[in-house]
Amino acid sequence: MKLRLCAGALLLCASGLAAAAEQVERSEVLTMGTKAGFQEARYAEDGSVRVHYEFNDRGRGPKLDSEYTVGSDGGVTAIANKGLTYFKAPVDETFRRDGNQYTWKNASEDASQASAKPAFYLSLNGTPEEYVLLTRALLKAPEQRLAILPAGEARIEKLTELRVKGKPGAKKVTLYAMHGLDLTPSFVWLDEQQRFFASYSSWSSLVREGYGDVLPTLAKTQDAQESRQARQRAQQQTEVLKRPLLIRNVRAFDPATGVTVDDAAVLIDKGRIVASGKSADVTAPADAETLDGGGRFLMPGLWDMHAHFFGQADGVLDIAGGVTTIRDLANNPPVLAARIEAIEANEDIGPRIIKAGIIDGPGPFAGPTKALADNEADAQRIVDEYAASGHEQIKIYSSIKTELMPAIARMAHAKGLRVSGHVPAFMTARQFVENGADEIQHINMLMLNFLFDKVQDTRTPARFTAVGEYGSTIDLGSPAVHDFVKLLKDRNIVVDPTLTVFEDDFLSRPGLPGPGFAAIMDRLPLTWQRGIRSGSGGLPIKPGQESAYRDGYRRMIDFVGLLHRSGVRIVAGTDGSGGLQIPRELELYVSAGIAPKDALRTATYDAAAVMKRDKEYGRIAPGYVADLILIDGDPTLNMADIRKVRTVIRGDRRYDSAKLFTSIGIAPAP
Repeated sequence: MKLRLCAGALLLCASGLAAAAEQVERSEVLTMGTKAGFQEARYAEDGSVRVHYEFNDRGRGPKLDSEYTVGSDGGVTAIANKGLTYFKAPVDETFRRDGNQYTWKNASEDASQASAKPAFYLSLNGTPEEYVLLTRALLKAPEQRLAILPAGEARIEKLTELRVKGKPGAKKVTLYAMHGLDLTPSFVWLDEQQRFFASYSSWSSLVREGYGDVLPTLAKTQDAQESRQARQRAQQQTEVLKRPLLIRNVRAFDPATGVTVDDAAVLIDKGRIVASGKSADVTAPADAETLDGGGRFLMPGLWDMHAHFFGQADGVLDIAGGVTTIRDLANNPPVLAARIEAIEANEDIGPRIIKAGIIDGPGPFAGPTKALADNEADAQRIVDEYAASGHEQIKIYSSIKTELMPAIARMAHAKGLRVSGHVPAFMTARQFVENGADEIQHINMLMLNFLFDKVQDTRTPARFTAVGEYGSTIDLGSPAVHDFVKLLKDRNIVVDPTLTVFEDDFLSRPGLPGPGFAAIMDRLPLTWQRGIRSGSGGLPIKPGQESAYRDGYRRMIDFVGLLHRSGVRIVAGTDGSGGLQIPRELELYVSAGIAPKDALRTATYDAAAVMKRDKEYGRIAPGYVADLILIDGDPTLNMADIRKVRTVIRGDRRYDSAKLFTSIGIAPAP
């Protein structure tokens, strides 16, 4: 074993005899089954642990070296993290425990805290192995609970054991659930020595080298645990409407007309609107239940037109925030299909989901998908598979060959599918449209149309940084911009701007978060608050470029306003946590000069129209599906009120927003 390690890891051998005492564990990062990176953990006899971790995600991804010192009580007494973050910002983080005194320093924090009880410091930029150390510390802790520094508490629960076999041999592995770190439990698999074995998700997993083939077995077991929790949550939080429901004493807003009817009533039955209008004109049957709206604002449920439905809390977040329909723009198809089936069977909570399938080209910057096309035969097979599995749209990604893009558009259109996406590298947005696209994701892709002399290979983070550095130089009043916008209007091109994504990327700095979560920060779990306040989600910006990035982002917002005024259809999407972030997306549209009523329409009736569902969704009118939200305030006057959702009706199901948020550790809207 030692000779084999020396042959493959010269750094290990260079450390001499000390290396012989180390136990080396290597794990692979697998994204949709494709190796994207690795973690190597070296456990020494003196209790120290050295870890290297890196992965490549389309030119992004961390590269970290960490050293941990573990005390006799299982707690970590010292940490040193160095390297690069996901967006390639430098990491230099330290932590030390001296008795009851805990001290740490990173790019955003320089603090110390005394604690008489055992506590565990979670690095701002640590490696996955750190969660293994936390797991082991929790297993030793009283009642298997520990305070988390800087804030919070975690507890651990043993769920089940499995016997698995890989190329290196058989192992007994145990699944643990850690509570308190996220909205739903965090899962980790450890082996007999309580060393890392795997952390599984349907999108990206980390697994001990040589055991990749056992991931489906782990997935089945873990999914069963998550499904059990989802069923319990659905049973507790869902009220199935078995009788007609009369919603009275509301102000009913119809986005299609922009009209708000005071003292309105809406009668729903079997998941659809039977009647709506003035209260005096709507009669309910004798067996109807009545909901007094208390003069609140009633409108159709929101749509998030740029979602990726991965996390176990995503469905609860969406419904709690008033999002009743999403368009998923890239996912693991069989996993997503299973989630949809569970939601529709009322075994999970979530919105209606419209499926769009991603397609990319192979290469070092390929997106996280198995749907990779290098030629027309590949593309035809993938398009056919998506069409046969109920997908309604093809999302082209950045590594597709420019000469292949028109063929994909023709194939998709022949199957009745829409075509959208990132503009492929070495192609302009104008060419993307002229070659058959129906829609463009992300406003930066339109900005890059005018920065082609600055950057052409947009497979990397250059598609962000170029806009930050040069976006403010784009003259939105120029003939070139005018002609391009006219092309979009003439061709009925839809734009999905996702302004919230770029707000964090362009405005967050270490220790200085962007404004995106400011309105809801105090409602979030403490671990989330820490991550947001750190500002670590922003792009690494060179000194002196801060104002350029601010101006570049402002130009993005202004571009969205120009598109709307020019008659180009905008649809609201977050590319994030829809139930939390769709309100901010709509606020940014108002900041762009779009009237609140029109902004609400982008997330309701217009979104439904783009997906050919405007005859059934997005309005308060007889015959329409009863996807409705009851709100305190009036978002047509103050868009911030869109966060004050009180009741959500999704067809024949009713939900209390406050209870849903509370069930996943988020404080309800005030």
